[in-house]
Amino acid sequence: MPTITLQHSLLRSIQARHDDEYDPDDWLSRLSQIGCVVEGSDENGIEIEVFPDRPDLLSHETMARAARSFLGSALQPPFFDVKDSGIEMSVDTSLKTVRPVILGAVVRGVDTGETAAEKDEFIQSLMDHQEKLHLSLGRRRRFSSIGVHDLATLAPPFRVITVPGDHAFVPLAMSQEMSIDEILTEHPKGTEYAHLMADLDVYPVILDSNDDILSFPPIINGDHTTVTASTTDFFIDVTGWNERSCEACLLLVCLSLAERGGSVESVQVTGCDGKVRLTPVGEAREHRISDRLIERILGLSLESEQIAKAINRMGGQLLASRAVTDGVERGERWADLVVGEREHVIAMPRWRSDIMHPVDVIEDIAIGYGYDNMPRILSKVHMDAIPLKSSDLHRRARQSLRSLNLQETQSLTLSCERDQFGSVRWNPKGGVTKMTNPITKDHTILRQHILPSLLQLLSANRHHELPQRVYELGTVVIDARNKSRAAWACAEVDAGFAAAKGLVQALLRDLGADLSEVVWEALPAGEGPWIFGRGARVLLDGVEIGQFGEVDPAVSSEFGLRVPIQAGDFDIDALGQIIPDPVL
Repeated sequence: MPTITLQHSLLRSIQARHDDEYDPDDWLSRLSQIGCVVEGSDENGIEIEVFPDRPDLLSHETMARAARSFLGSALQPPFFDVKDSGIEMSVDTSLKTVRPVILGAVVRGVDTGETAAEKDEFIQSLMDHQEKLHLSLGRRRRFSSIGVHDLATLAPPFRVITVPGDHAFVPLAMSQEMSIDEILTEHPKGTEYAHLMADLDVYPVILDSNDDILSFPPIINGDHTTVTASTTDFFIDVTGWNERSCEACLLLVCLSLAERGGSVESVQVTGCDGKVRLTPVGEAREHRISDRLIERILGLSLESEQIAKAINRMGGQLLASRAVTDGVERGERWADLVVGEREHVIAMPRWRSDIMHPVDVIEDIAIGYGYDNMPRILSKVHMDAIPLKSSDLHRRARQSLRSLNLQETQSLTLSCERDQFGSVRWNPKGGVTKMTNPITKDHTILRQHILPSLLQLLSANRHHELPQRVYELGTVVIDARNKSRAAWACAEVDAGFAAAKGLVQALLRDLGADLSEVVWEALPAGEGPWIFGRGARVLLDGVEIGQFGEVDPAVSSEFGLRVPIQAGDFDIDALGQIIPDPVL
């Protein structure tokens, strides 16, 4: 969950602008109800974690707005006014395959504080908000990225075009020009996000009428547009691939500046598809919720006044309660509106990107009404669960392995090339899914085999007594698709090939295989972690379903083990497809 530190000084000044008193103790008692987890507080501020479904709470300003509604001190409308700036931004058609979603906005007259310290706090808060949005809604700038500029340094109208890698400008926090190729390989932000520009021959830039570069999205802004202590008028650009994410980012940055007295103005954007639109749109989104759906989910029959009060606390507004005239005759789905029943038309802020279905609105009604105020009744909805076919298969496989005196374990899906391939002498099966930003050298890929994880487990427990008999049935990832495999490893004195084959036969028998149809095929030297002559692959209907045998001491030593080990690694998905289900 995103973490944010709310500074008392900033919250107090924001609340004062709206003639509302800031009470830290009151805030502490209500933050968890709004959608936050309080991690700690001191005389300087409150450290909180914001639930991932509430990116609208990631700044001091938007948090203060939500708190005023929830605490009941002031009704906050689910919209903000947007004027026309008269500024235009045209997007070249070449952006279709480079970064197609381009939005813009202007905010003038922002109160950034009176003292130098207050202005510095504002700038730092603005930058933190921008980065929190990049991480959450922006998915590390892949879905969307934000540029905030000092409008006084720009000369509208703006153009968004593509340029070659040798195009140069002065990037943020630098004094010398750098080419785009140099930025991607030498600048700290360029190297961090260069993967977003992979395989591109041309790169997106935003220019003003003087052909000065404002931004090279999603990497870095131009240095001359830097926001300073004297900045009061802002130009915001948002670019990306996801329309919903981009719009929410733009609205939330505008909202936070509007909370400081700024006037939001629209920009006329001619997109790469030739369509003209004004951004941002400050109007609310309307949702229609039936009484039947509210009662079915919450077990409550709420009056319009109760719904209005609850939704007001969450920043929304009840527009009307009326009979449905344009619904269906018979509702087959929960959210269907049936002609003649009662519905409520509710306006929710457009920047609440987490609201995508009527059920999301009902969740907000429940939060605003208060979970503590709900009656303690059993659910009226009864639905019989039907187990998945894969669940039955996994259950039977686990029961079989446990009956063989193996202890179940669960390990990370993350691994590394050394453990998955080099140490155990297996070649990759299809595409390997690699981590873009691995935390450690041991967690660089998603595993394709489970046996290396068990060998690591035995290594970590080598100071304990033998025998150690463990198994795991878990997920592997091959060609970017999840698959199920099972593996076991037995560190014991009499761990031999015969014992391993006995385990395989017991497992296949329990899963319903005809052992007379199983083919046992010796493995060549160096294929897999097995001692030559004591390892085999198992085939059913000509398909390899797994391997087993005695682990080569040379392989064991790679994991710091010096005991006899017999093991196996099997494809559970393949077993489920080939062996008929004995239960059916």
